Amino acid sequence: MAALLGNAPHVRTIAAQSLKGLTSPDNGLVSPIHFATAYVRDESYAYPTGHVYGRSDNPTLQQAETLLCAMEGGDDAMLFGSGMSAAMAVVMAFDQPTHVLASSQMYYGLRRWLQAIGRFGHTFAFCDTSDLGEVEKALAARHPGLVWIETPSNPAWSITDISAVCTLAHDVGAIVCVDSTIATPVLTRPLAHGADLVMHSATKYLNGHSDINAGALVAATQDALWARIRDWRAEQGIALGTVEAWLLARSMRTLHLRVSAQSQTAALLAGRLQGHPAVARVLYPGLPSHPGHVVAARQMSGGFGGMLSIQVKGGQAKALQVARKTSLWKCATSLGGFESLIEHRATMEGADAQCADDLLRLSVGLEDPEDLLRDLETALSCK
Repeated sequence: MAALLGNAPHVRTIAAQSLKGLTSPDNGLVSPIHFATAYVRDESYAYPTGHVYGRSDNPTLQQAETLLCAMEGGDDAMLFGSGMSAAMAVVMAFDQPTHVLASSQMYYGLRRWLQAIGRFGHTFAFCDTSDLGEVEKALAARHPGLVWIETPSNPAWSITDISAVCTLAHDVGAIVCVDSTIATPVLTRPLAHGADLVMHSATKYLNGHSDINAGALVAATQDALWARIRDWRAEQGIALGTVEAWLLARSMRTLHLRVSAQSQTAALLAGRLQGHPAVARVLYPGLPSHPGHVVAARQMSGGFGGMLSIQVKGGQAKALQVARKTSLWKCATSLGGFESLIEHRATMEGADAQCADDLLRLSVGLEDPEDLLRDLETALSCK
C-alpha cells in the first residue's frame, strides 16, 4: 500500500498529498465516496478490482488504509469500527491458546476484556512495561505469544522503550503490538522501533473531530497472523463503514498540524501547572521530572503529545470540584479531539480503577493556551 503514495520523506507531506489522483475519475483533489457493497465479475468470473463484498472492504476504506499505512511506514493496514474491535481482532486471530503479556497501565476497557480472555482459551499477565527488568522477569516466567504495549499509557502517560521491549519479546518468539493512539505517527512510528503491529483508537487523534468511532491496525509484514486478522474482520463484519472511512481520511490530512499544536499547548500547560499551589503533581512525559522523559525524548519526535494529567491537592472531592468548575474544559469521556476535555478518571474506571482518586485527565484541544490555563487556574482556585 505504501508504494501507492511514493516515498514522501515526512508524515506531514504524506498526509497532505493523501488522496490526490488515487481513484477520482475526474482527477479531483478529493476522492468520491464509494457506496457499492457488491461488485461485478468479469468474463472469466473473477473480480478484476479485487473487491468482492462490502463486508470485507471497498475502495473508500482502502484509500484511508493506504494513507495510514504510508504514515506509519507499514506493509498493510486495516480499519475497524472501533479501537476495541481492532485490539480484540489481534488476540482472536491467534489460532491456538496464547499467553498475552500487557502493560499494567493501559486503557481500562481493554484491560477488563483481557482479564476475561480465559473463556477463549488464552491467558494473560500484566507488568510494568516501562521497567525493562520487570519485562524480563515476566517473559522468563512464561513465554507469551503476544506482548501488548501502550505508550504513552493512559492516564499517567508512562513511557515504554519500544525498541528494548521488542528485542526482549522477539528473543522468546513473541509478537509485539503497540497501542500508539496517543503518540500517533506524527510523534512515534513503532514499526521503525521493531514493533510487529501498531494499533490506534482512530476515534481519537487520527480522526480528531469527535464525530466517528474507528480503530486501526498497521502491520510491518503481511504474515499468517495478519491474514487471520483480515479473515476475522470479514467474518465478524467489523470493518469501518464507508462514510466513516472517508471522514477519517479527511481528518488525517490535518493530523500533523493538530497534533503539533496540541503537543505545544500541553507542554506549556504542564510547565505552568507544575508550580500551582493547588496541584500536587503534573504527569506529562515532556517534563524532565517525568520518569519516562529520557526514553520519550529518544523515541518521540516533534513533541510529547496532547495528553497530561494533574493530581489535585485535596483528594477526590477537590478534583471533582475542579472538573465541575471549568468552563472551556468540557467534562467528557474521550480524547484527541479539537475541543479540550477534562475527566476524573477514577470515577470513569470504577471500582478497579488503576489511577489515583485525585487525578484529572486533560485532553488538550485547539483553543488558545492562555485561555485554557486561565480556565484551569480559576477552577483550581475555587473554594
